[in-house]
Amino acid sequence: MQPRIEILPEKKLVGKSIKMSLANNKTNELWSSFMPKKREIKNTIGSDLYSIQIYDKLLNFKDFNPQTEFLKCAMIETSDFDNIPENMETRILKGGLYAVFIHKGQLTNFHKTTQYIFEQWLPSSNFKLDKREHFELLGKKYNPTDENSEEEVWIPIKQH
Repeated sequence: MQPRIEILPEKKLVGKSIKMSLANNKTNELWSSFMPKKREIKNTIGSDLYSIQIYDKLLNFKDFNPQTEFLKCAMIETSDFDNIPENMETRILKGGLYAVFIHKGQLTNFHKTTQYIFEQWLPSSNFKLDKREHFELLGKKYNPTDENSEEEVWIPIKQH
């Protein structure tokens, strides 16, 4: 599973966020509150959704544990921040250099993809993690219960 290396331009996003950990996973709650309100967001660009993770400090995945808290966001790209729906927030995705992996299969196997990225690919690459947003781009091929589902996993990187 070799990634493509891409420079992402800055993006304007609108959506919702919630603080959570893997042990106290609130992903379903987050997306359940976002999806019914998504159509209220004006000036969206495309239909791809962004599932963003923001960590307080640069992650050392060897020390990562299920209690590590992070901010998770459910968002969509928009051309501007005019007319933001009530109970929604804005976020600028900083952009920059990313390694982009394709996760194929059901969400229940997602941990295998991240395990490969952080335990095999990253240590043997010429890159290290950068302290920016990690995110999954959920496009037309995404369906969390379908074994043929596909999503892009964007990992912020910089040269060693």
